[in-house]
Amino acid sequence: MGASQTHSEHKFQDLVDKTGFSLEQIINLHKRFKQLSGNEDTISRENLDSIPALATNPIRKQIIEAFFDKRNQRQDEVGSFHEIGFEQFLMVMSHFRPPTLKTTEEEREVMRREKLRFLFNMHDTDSDGTITLDEYRKVVEELLSKSGAIGLEAAKAIADAAMLEVASTNVPHMEPDEFYEGITFEHFEQILKGLEMESRMHIRFLDVNTTTMHCGK
Repeated sequence: MGASQTHSEHKFQDLVDKTGFSLEQIINLHKRFKQLSGNEDTISRENLDSIPALATNPIRKQIIEAFFDKRNQRQDEVGSFHEIGFEQFLMVMSHFRPPTLKTTEEEREVMRREKLRFLFNMHDTDSDGTITLDEYRKVVEELLSKSGAIGLEAAKAIADAAMLEVASTNVPHMEPDEFYEGITFEHFEQILKGLEMESRMHIRFLDVNTTTMHCGK
């Protein structure tokens, strides 16, 4: 048992620098990964889709796809994986890692930008670097209509109005016949400029509290 634990610790040591997690946190996340995968070496979309806490989440599809999006591996790749291993799973989870008391202002800014990029990628479903009206509308429709509080047509109207507001803010001198292509990452940053992201972006549906990084049963 001791030899096996030592081997695991040695295997995970290089992931400490890659992700910013401590060795203890990585070992806890590995236990949860094995639970989700059925003790296999990879996880599929079906594994995540079966999580009860995700069943009623209106953006369940976007959350699941984020785990398989190559853009979230910090390697400037585009496309998606069919399945992911533990290191890829850990790289995605690292986007939810909160800052600590030792985190410098420069490190906080890097973390904020990475979290914003992660959120942007969730909405930019075709990976073209722009959140179009159609992409934005789909998210808003799912958030509003699936809550049961508003109908689909009303959700579409709200999404269109919100996009026009974004367009007028980002391109204030747009001509009447000019077409707004969509939200770029730079525009996205400006829209969320005043929002404190570093410690508020958590993940709980995996029975993992990313503020403490202890796995649930």
